[in-house]
Amino acid sequence: MDFDLSEEQRAIQALARDFADAEIAPRAGEWARDHRVPLELFGRLAELGLMGVCVPEELGGAGADFLSYVLVLEELSRADAGVGVSVAVHTSAATLPILRWGTDEQRATFVPPLARGEKIGAFALTEAGAGSDPASLRTRAEADGGGWRITGAKQWTTNGSFARVVVLFARTDAGISGFVLDGDAPGLTVMREAEKLGLASSSTADLVLEGVRVGRDRLLGPEGKGLTVALATLDGGRIGIAAQAVGIAQAAYDVARSHALEREQFGKRIAEFQAIQWKLADMATEIDAARLLTHRAAWLRDRGEPHTEQGAKAKLFASEVARRQTGEALQILGGYGFMTEFPVERYYRDAKVTEIYEGTSEIQRLVIARSILGLAKGRDEAP
Repeated sequence: MDFDLSEEQRAIQALARDFADAEIAPRAGEWARDHRVPLELFGRLAELGLMGVCVPEELGGAGADFLSYVLVLEELSRADAGVGVSVAVHTSAATLPILRWGTDEQRATFVPPLARGEKIGAFALTEAGAGSDPASLRTRAEADGGGWRITGAKQWTTNGSFARVVVLFARTDAGISGFVLDGDAPGLTVMREAEKLGLASSSTADLVLEGVRVGRDRLLGPEGKGLTVALATLDGGRIGIAAQAVGIAQAAYDVARSHALEREQFGKRIAEFQAIQWKLADMATEIDAARLLTHRAAWLRDRGEPHTEQGAKAKLFASEVARRQTGEALQILGGYGFMTEFPVERYYRDAKVTEIYEGTSEIQRLVIARSILGLAKGRDEAP
């Protein structure tokens, strides 16, 4: 088994790292304090090919593999997890399902502008009463001539306040179905921007649909098979969130290690105390393990092999590592870690949501358990 990255993967990783270090990390704290989404950043990321890393070149992307995309997400999230999740949802949850499930016309129409960053994508599945159980969603698409009129509400939609392409799920007579909507479609309204514990530089919006008209050309995948589309999309999305969690944890470790080598107490650097050494050793070990799980899941996806269980394991473990080890980093910094002038408190807040979105840790354990025990799912159950 070869754990080395290819020359192309290393080049893409370095490109993302250099951009993140120069253009994102120095301003991430400011964006978080101001609760500002740095929209100007997406165009610059697109110029580097980082808004469509794993999209074929003929459709406007960089033509790299999924693992390369995961490497990019880790680097972006190491600098600012809000930027990381914005790119992750745009790519994994909006662009890739259209690439996989869309018609030739849909792919030609929507994928190139998404991959080039000319339009930003969003994924609207969650509702107030349908989170871990998306099969209970209530947004309704009523047949109307040659298409549908969609009425309902969606909650916590990443990129929702400015997305120009929205992959949305609603209930039709045939069952849950996927659609591709224009972000400025008449009847589609952004009701509010959520205030969050972390990820303050990303948009999390609630959407209301009041008779939004779509034609049959906007149906994504077969009618009534939208839950299949959504869950397959989440399989890949979980790997992206695992990469985000690894990036957050790595950022926290880097700050904690540097601080331990500089901070002196009782006449010597705190890195010389065994209590601090053990914390850093555990951090380094768990981050390496989380990264390897994430890379394995991405590698399987690139090979076209089943990766639901492996993606769930990566997301489960990496997210818990991020939450746990950002806390340890804060502890190593002591009082400094609690201050907003240092980035660790931001990492600590950002990490928690990785255990919640794209499927909670409890849902990941259900996915893994059903896989290892060979248990069949019941009715259209999300896990």
